[in-house]
Amino acid sequence: MAQNTKAGRAGVAPTTGWTKPTAVLVLGDGSVFEGYGFGAAATNVGEVCFNTSMTGYQEIMTDPSYAGQIITFTFPHIGNVGANPDDHETSAPAALGMITRQLPTDPANWRSEATLTDWMERHSLPGIAGIDTRALTRRIRDGGAPNGVLCHAPDGKFDIEALTATAREWPGLAGMDLAIEVTRDAETTWQEGSWDIATSTHRTTTPKHRVVAMDFGCKHNILRCLTDAGCDVTVVPAETDAATILAMKPDGVFLSNGPGDPAATANYAAMQIAGLIDAGMPIFGICIGHQLMALAMGATTQKMERGHRGANHPVKDLATGQIEITSQNHGFVVDPDSLPRSLEVTHLSLFDGSIEGLRHRDKPAFCVQYHPESSPGPHDSRYLFDRFTALMEERKG
Repeated sequence: MAQNTKAGRAGVAPTTGWTKPTAVLVLGDGSVFEGYGFGAAATNVGEVCFNTSMTGYQEIMTDPSYAGQIITFTFPHIGNVGANPDDHETSAPAALGMITRQLPTDPANWRSEATLTDWMERHSLPGIAGIDTRALTRRIRDGGAPNGVLCHAPDGKFDIEALTATAREWPGLAGMDLAIEVTRDAETTWQEGSWDIATSTHRTTTPKHRVVAMDFGCKHNILRCLTDAGCDVTVVPAETDAATILAMKPDGVFLSNGPGDPAATANYAAMQIAGLIDAGMPIFGICIGHQLMALAMGATTQKMERGHRGANHPVKDLATGQIEITSQNHGFVVDPDSLPRSLEVTHLSLFDGSIEGLRHRDKPAFCVQYHPESSPGPHDSRYLFDRFTALMEERKG
């Protein structure tokens, strides 16, 4: 049922001088959430989702896996650490907009180089504050992620009928290949390790393994973790074929995270991944890389109603019985009923029992649905990078 939710109704005070809403979130069913705009004066349409993380809003907004999505932050205090160029997960933000309970606060962090509002304006990202994010989150939880339009207009003038039509007509993420839009255009090398707060520099290591990373929307911190693990990383576009990768003579191949429907990306990537697995190449996949490995082996994927997005998701390692607290961001999942005999489930979500990890029974290939490069545990899942290097060492031996 359509509804109109007024800004400030739940006690969120508007900025001094504002007398009327300057932003709206309009859903495809006609629901309208009025609020106060920040960031860029712009209009974007996409899937409206929510993220339960308490930190890392800049990393989330620049994660390519959020392409095509407008993000609702359930944590009310957003903006307190500002923004800086070192915390980008890609060269430019991939998300389409931000929804918050309160207006972004002023930064109070020594690494801040800009306020969140200025940073969003610089990157043409609209934001809306002052709406009941708890009500919106419950709506997404119970009814699935809706299509929506976020419009920030400082003059407070909105064509609600036109915005509703735009939201309703947006095709949705199912069937949409967004990896091709966020992948890099050409082969590049990566040599930067993770950030060392003690020295305020990025770590350096002596490379022991040559790794080719297929970029379906790869986060910078994944590449840093591969570098920390002793990998000399070459990143290639998503459409790179198996023959080209094998000709580079890597010790292993990494399948990155990324946005959109994995089945759509699999139209050109699955056959290449299958060829790499058949060649005995050590493979490690994360997020859409996990889904693409499953698709390459004959499994299928399906869209989730609300997805997994947050930094508090418990995952069980079936081999050890240990529980990992993980960071996740995905709206599609591998169908357990479609798994071929060649794949074995290694990890399960303790939230809903969905597949969180797979390994090939006969080849040195494995993958996980979650993000081991993030640090909610803080390092519960970093062992997976060592597992990848161990597979490469074994193959060399």
